[in-house]
Amino acid sequence: MEAAAGAMRPLLAKLGELIRNEYGLGKKVKKGLMSLETELEMMHKALDKVASVPLDQLDEQVRELSYDMEDAIDSFMVRVDGCEPSSLKKNRVKKFLKKTTGLYRKGKDLHQIARAIEEAQELAKQLAELRQRYELDVHDVSAGAAIDPRVMALYKDETELIGIEQPRDELIKRLFHREEGSKHRLRTISIVGFGGLGKTTLAKVVYDKIKVQFDCTAFVSVSRSPDVTKIFKKILYELERGRYANINEAERDQVQLIDELRRFLEDKRYLIVIDDIWDEKLCGFIKCAFTVNNLGSRLITTTRKVSVSEACCSSCDDIIYRMKHLSDVDSQRLFYKRIFSHEDGCPHELVQVSRDILKKCGGVPLAIITIASVLSSPMRSKTNDKWDALLNSIGHGLAEGDSMEEMQKVLSLSYYDLPSHLKTCLLYLSIFPEDYEIPRDQLIWIWIAEGFVKCEKHETSLFDFGDSYFNELINRSMIQPIDINVEGKARACRVHDMVLDLILHVSTAKNFVTTFDGIQRKTSSQIKVRRLALQNSVVEPTMPQVTMSMSQVRSVIVFMPAINLMPPLSSFHVLRVLDIEGCELHNLRYVGNLYHLRYLRLRSKNYPLKSGELPLEIGNLQFLQTIDIIGLAVEELPWAFVQLRQLMCLRVGENTRLPGEMGNLASLEVLSTVFLDESPNFVKQFQSLTRLRELSMLAFEMDMALMETLVESLCKLQKIETLDVQALPPLLNLIGNSWVPPPYLRRFFAHGPFLAMPTWIKRDPSLLSNLSVLTIQFMELSQEDLQILGRLPALLSLELDLTDQDKLLIGADGFHCLKVFKIWIFSCDLMFQLGAMPRVENIRFSFSVRQAKDGGNADFDFGLGNLLSLEHIDVVVRCYEVTNGEVEEAEAALRHVAQVHPNHPTPKMGRVGAT
Repeated sequence: MEAAAGAMRPLLAKLGELIRNEYGLGKKVKKGLMSLETELEMMHKALDKVASVPLDQLDEQVRELSYDMEDAIDSFMVRVDGCEPSSLKKNRVKKFLKKTTGLYRKGKDLHQIARAIEEAQELAKQLAELRQRYELDVHDVSAGAAIDPRVMALYKDETELIGIEQPRDELIKRLFHREEGSKHRLRTISIVGFGGLGKTTLAKVVYDKIKVQFDCTAFVSVSRSPDVTKIFKKILYELERGRYANINEAERDQVQLIDELRRFLEDKRYLIVIDDIWDEKLCGFIKCAFTVNNLGSRLITTTRKVSVSEACCSSCDDIIYRMKHLSDVDSQRLFYKRIFSHEDGCPHELVQVSRDILKKCGGVPLAIITIASVLSSPMRSKTNDKWDALLNSIGHGLAEGDSMEEMQKVLSLSYYDLPSHLKTCLLYLSIFPEDYEIPRDQLIWIWIAEGFVKCEKHETSLFDFGDSYFNELINRSMIQPIDINVEGKARACRVHDMVLDLILHVSTAKNFVTTFDGIQRKTSSQIKVRRLALQNSVVEPTMPQVTMSMSQVRSVIVFMPAINLMPPLSSFHVLRVLDIEGCELHNLRYVGNLYHLRYLRLRSKNYPLKSGELPLEIGNLQFLQTIDIIGLAVEELPWAFVQLRQLMCLRVGENTRLPGEMGNLASLEVLSTVFLDESPNFVKQFQSLTRLRELSMLAFEMDMALMETLVESLCKLQKIETLDVQALPPLLNLIGNSWVPPPYLRRFFAHGPFLAMPTWIKRDPSLLSNLSVLTIQFMELSQEDLQILGRLPALLSLELDLTDQDKLLIGADGFHCLKVFKIWIFSCDLMFQLGAMPRVENIRFSFSVRQAKDGGNADFDFGLGNLLSLEHIDVVVRCYEVTNGEVEEAEAALRHVAQVHPNHPTPKMGRVGAT
């Protein structure tokens, strides 16, 4: 049902647009649309409720009807608006309609909409049986609830567990650390991690190990829809079963139960485990219920959500414990023990395939146990063919047979807990191959193009809402973040193979995505393809072409090297997303006819591609929101680009020149990378791009008047969050002296030297309250200027490039938030004093062995021991004018500095210069 709700979200918006604007609709059709809009709003609310019900219990008729309705409206709106510039006036619309009334009277469009309205209203009548007209009682639908798969974890024999000893001992140690100083305080530890990692098992093992140290104990599990009253009753019963034997029959409200718990626990040292918390609100009730009696009590919670663990841990003594995946050794031990009854029993011919299977399991105990159960079945002989077949099926929607049901149920708990819009966004990830690194920005812009992202506040961009969706999926452990930056944002994500299996299963059942990857999962010509992924990993001339109808496809994503499977672009009538890896420009002539395209991303087959150009007809694509052609060597964008008034994101190569009237693109939020030419009009156009959040530009050949015009334009861009400038000193210094940064500025990158500290930093660093990332270059930096940088209140990452610096002393009077520090110097004497940069975790710097020895720093210490939070050291050793032995001596000294550091950071070292 979440696919139906997801399909209905853009449909409702489109219906509203159709009703509000005059498109020559007949009275009957317009009245029907207004009635249908009201009806669908009610259905959408019902679908949000119904989306929590498992797949096999619901009818998917609504989804297909929503898609068909949207296709009908799309076909109508494309003919009216799609092939004309958005500046077309209403009288021209009416004139166009007048010329084509014969087409509409023959039923090409309006009759199609009318028929779809009748079908939708008939369906509404069929759904009238839903309680109180779309108010479904979910409990009635799912009354026959299955056994909670988490129960089995509570009753495992500890001898069956592999790899539990180290996390168990670590957790116990952390529960009682600093015993002398804080042993009497209530301490909470929240275990957080992906479904199937063994959170319940670990909590139960710790609970059993330490419960003898407490006066009373309780271990309770929480459902996805918790009843706080029942939870408190269950805790009281577990704490003292005799006293509270009849507590479930007692009429007590939440306040009474909290008071009872506090009275019972006020003079006792207690240990309570609350397993699998799903909601932050429950954490608030927990804090109210458990009294702080200074008797050394302990509270353990488990959750799949980072936000829940943070809500449970409010005291400085509280601990968030992130579950770790099993090591390769423990994964193998668990796998072999489950199949062969002992850890060393794997036949030689199965060793490699077993390693490949374990790689896909990714150290998730439940995944390993589930796959091992399949392989140990008497029905499956232990042969290479059978194991290879299972290996190839993982990540392809494997969900058949009883052996996989437990895995599916555990993961489904997290999936069905998602709100409907997040389910739809997660299902879209099934379009990507297994182990694929999915770039965050790319994914969010696609979600927007598909209509999955709903902007709830007018002043907030769609991208920001999409970003919150992405972060929430990470928070709920449904996707794995990759390359988390200093601001806490992931560059990309990956989907665990077991989650991919689940969403592929759901996606296939709901006809959400059709995938060709050498295994054709959809073969029926009767199926309407909605989203198409071409993923095959081996190109063969005999690979069958996609032959089913493409007329209703919304997304096409082609991964290398599947370009040979690509249907002709003329096959697609309502395409919104086109993402091709391995394209050739001569294959794009028809792209200008894809009138409903919202997202266009192209990557060259042979990078860099020979120079070419995009078709002029691309200006017809009035609904385009994103164009990403960084990988194409396009010399110049056609002038028709300036007609794309809905364009929000434009990414081009740094050698691609843009058309002159860029100011028409008033919806632009992201522009990268723009090469500024010598045209004053072109430079002045920037002041019209008032929605820009990210701007990357190159500017090298400008006279002073043009530079002043550029800075004046930049001052008008009050929503800029990221500014990346590659320029020579005259322009950089003008930006430093005359530019007034907007209050939203978060990241500033300057590639080229400033002659002096920018005035907007020097004047009052405290005004730059959001600046968290700064990359800046100087010829030389004074100690006074260094202290100014140290007063930037939100600075998390600083990269300095100093061309002609002799000495730099970093003291304890600044950089209180800084986590990442990079400094590039040729021969500078660098030193960190005690207390410097107290939160710096990562440092990268270069030094000259010759300069260090001559400057009296022969121990190569640099004061690194004074950086108390240091975790990573990355050093570039300059080896000029020294022997190889002297370089090795310097590197050995650095390794010693790291070894004696309290955090024992491992230094990573590279060399430049002859030795």
